[in-house]
This record gives sequence, structure tokens and C-alpha cells, in this order.
Amino acid sequence: MAQYASSNTKSVAGNGARSAGTRPAHEQTYLDLRDMVLFGDLAPGQPVTIQGLTAELNSGVTPIREAIRRLTAEGALAFHGNRRVSVPLLSHRDVQELLFLRKTVEYELAHRAVAAATPDRIDALAHIDLALDDAIRTGDIRSYLLENYRFHIGMYQMADAPILQEVTERLWLRFGPSLRIVCGRLGTQNLPDWHKEILEALRAGNAEGAARATVRDLEQGMNLMLAELDPPRRVTDSIDSE
Repeated sequence: MAQYASSNTKSVAGNGARSAGTRPAHEQTYLDLRDMVLFGDLAPGQPVTIQGLTAELNSGVTPIREAIRRLTAEGALAFHGNRRVSVPLLSHRDVQELLFLRKTVEYELAHRAVAAATPDRIDALAHIDLALDDAIRTGDIRSYLLENYRFHIGMYQMADAPILQEVTERLWLRFGPSLRIVCGRLGTQNLPDWHKEILEALRAGNAEGAARATVRDLEQGMNLMLAELDPPRRVTDSIDSE
């Protein structure tokens, strides 16, 4: 059986942990496997078996197969036959396309979120950001990835744009595993964090400021990812070049 970085943690949502036991078993299995992909517990290119995932997630074969089918349709997994699947490896072109889409969609979500950013909601994001700061300080890579995801998705949920949010979550599934590798190589201390600027813009009701800080945050992270690919190549920072 392949060795995973996961410790069979509960699946998460942008606004906190999903409560296990409130969903059908097949749905919970999908969410758990989705989180393994999203937070890099399955390394890109690492083949895993259906039997291995069944043991890892303490699930039946049928729910595992259904979860794999859904995640394959979402582009998060690739099926290789012989009961093996893997997280796809990203090329330079893949990362560039993901970055283009992220800048377009997440800019819009951050911009829209400001109108619904109540003090309580902003405080909730600030609390997540404190947990992110702790993860950076202690070098806890998985917690960094988790809290970073919760911060962004928590903000995007305020935009009340479910189609855009669904697109964004699928994009995160594509780059999350590779981001885990970048974190492992560079360490959390060297990762971008524009969340304080985002929070300041949210409190000021500055939609453009929140959107631009969000783009800078994701753009720096994706550029680090590109730098780890061979050959290294940097994407132009479109905001700074305006």
C-alpha cells in the first residue's frame, strides 16, 4: 500500500470542518478523498490503488470508485487502469492557464465579496488568518494549505456567486497538490501572504483593493510554482505592469 501524508483527517469546507455523519457514506468518502488531493496528501504522479484508498479512508470499494469517478471528471485525478489512479503532473502551460483563470475568477469573487463583508464575517477571516500565521511560524505545511484555503474560500462565499465559486474550487483541486510540493521545498516562511492587505481592504469597503491584493497573493504563489518547474519561467505580474 502506498504511504500517504494524510492522517485520515476530516474533510473541510471554507467556513470550517464538515460534520461527519451528516452525509451519506459515499458523499463523505468523496469529500475525504477530495481533501487528500486538495492539500497534497497525494503527490502528483504518485500512483495509488483503490485498495490502498479503501484502507486509508476506511471506506468501501463502491464509494471509493464513485469518488474517483467524480474527481476524475473534475480533472483532479487520472485513472490508469489496473485499479490505479494518480494526481496529474502539471506542465508550465497548465500552471499558466490555471493562473489566468484564477486571476480572472478570484479577482471577481473578491471584488463582489466586499459588499457582503460584515464585521463578523471579516473577524472570522481574521481568525483564520491568525491560524495561518501560526502555521507559517511553525512550518506546518498542511495547516498552512488548509488555513489558506479556508481564508480564500471563506471570502469567496461572501460573493454569493455559486457558479464562480464552483469554478474556483475546481481550479484549487488542480494546483493544490503541486503547491504542497512548493511548500515542502521552500518552507512556509518563504510563501506569499497578502491576507492582511485583503482584510484591510475588506474593512475599508475597498472592493478594488481587496481584488488586487487577492490577485497579488495568488500570483506570487503560482509564480513560485512555475519556478519549481523545469525550465523555470516567471509569469508577468499584470497588476504591477499596469
